[in-house]
Amino acid sequence: MLLYDALAGDDVVALAPPRCERIFVGKRAGDRAMPQQEIEALAIAKAREGRCVVRLKGGDPFVFGRGGEEAQALRAAGIPFEVIPGISSALAVPAYAGIPVTHREHAASFTVLTGHEDPAKTASSLNWGALADPHRTLVMLMASANLCEIAERLVAHGLAGATPAAIIQDGTRPTQRTVTATLATIAGEAAKANVGAPAIVIVGNVVRLRERLRWFDTKPLFGKRVLITRAGEQSAAFAWELLARGAAPIIAPTIAIEPSDDALAAPRALDSLASFAWLVFTSQNGVDAFFAQLAARDADARAIGGVKVAAIGERTAQRLRTHGVRADLVPGEFVGEALAQAIVERSERGARVLIYRAQAARDALPDMLEAAGRVPAIVPAYKTVVPNDPDFEAKAAAADVLTFTSASTVRGFAALLGGDAAAARCAQGKCVACIGPITAQAARETGLAVDVTAVRGYTIGGLLAALETHFTPRS
Repeated sequence: MLLYDALAGDDVVALAPPRCERIFVGKRAGDRAMPQQEIEALAIAKAREGRCVVRLKGGDPFVFGRGGEEAQALRAAGIPFEVIPGISSALAVPAYAGIPVTHREHAASFTVLTGHEDPAKTASSLNWGALADPHRTLVMLMASANLCEIAERLVAHGLAGATPAAIIQDGTRPTQRTVTATLATIAGEAAKANVGAPAIVIVGNVVRLRERLRWFDTKPLFGKRVLITRAGEQSAAFAWELLARGAAPIIAPTIAIEPSDDALAAPRALDSLASFAWLVFTSQNGVDAFFAQLAARDADARAIGGVKVAAIGERTAQRLRTHGVRADLVPGEFVGEALAQAIVERSERGARVLIYRAQAARDALPDMLEAAGRVPAIVPAYKTVVPNDPDFEAKAAAADVLTFTSASTVRGFAALLGGDAAAARCAQGKCVACIGPITAQAARETGLAVDVTAVRGYTIGGLLAALETHFTPRS
């Protein structure tokens, strides 16, 4: 079970296992989804049901996160817990904006304070005279609503109105925005730019370093909303790579992986595996299906024996290595034609070749093998289907970039939108990016104008590199 706050990004929450129950218990700008006592009571109740409860917060739970209060409630109830420290937003957000909180030339210390004290207090417990120190950095959390009053207090206690200041909204996220000004003008500039919570305010000379040290919001993919159409269980790694590049992943699978309609094909092939010269995998899904069949027989990679193994690409070869198998062949170009040519060059006429692939797939590989005198046998190891997603159209509409990692993801995209014409309309004005030429051809046949195709290997890494090149300003 996952109890999460508003500061836990949707893209992170989406990475929880599908079976995980998720309950939003956060608040935004004083609007609470659930009172604090109810959050604590809910966590205790679910733990007593025998559930494993994850309380997900933004930043560090013990730095202005009320994590200490929740831990106290659990301890009082006799519920065992562990704390996984986060990186406080007080440190992470300035760093992502290119503002070091200390610097030898500007600040030898920093102070983290709340800009929103307990409203039940009759007076502030902050020492404003001590805080008005030009030689330290002030990092203020939850200060956007009271920024004008805070600035006035600091100036009244002696801090120069010309002291550099910054406010950073949505720090560390693809929607991060930074406004710089002076202590005297920061409240007005923030209001002018419509900057609101969640935001962090930095006051001090270190703010001068931002323009030289900013790095996150200068990345080529920063702020781009990228639709991921590959199968849900394969989306997580791609999403994390996008997040690291400052992009906002939108996970919206257009295909799902299901067992093949022919349940007997794989067992029959395994019965005669030793009669084949080559065992060929054209995807990671094929590898998974093969080893699932072996596991069902209480067998492992030793069943392959002396049969040579080929993988269509490096990612498929990597998946094989997780099962203890090192591919004998990975072609230089990750397409069926290159794989067929490589097998022909390394085999004799009459050699039998077992191909583990999707139920519906291109026939270039088996056709080329057969034309060269080899004997291909196809195992429909799995099938791709179009999942039901009533929100898909809205997800696609919100994206700046549409990514496709196979021809089947293109077909699923069109199916979910109601046909090729609707898919083409949805893609207008968006960047369409494909993992390789076969996928790009399928996109064009659907009516999509392809802007980006991976060139350095038809992999997620190659696709990301091509996207970065596409969005990098040309000098």
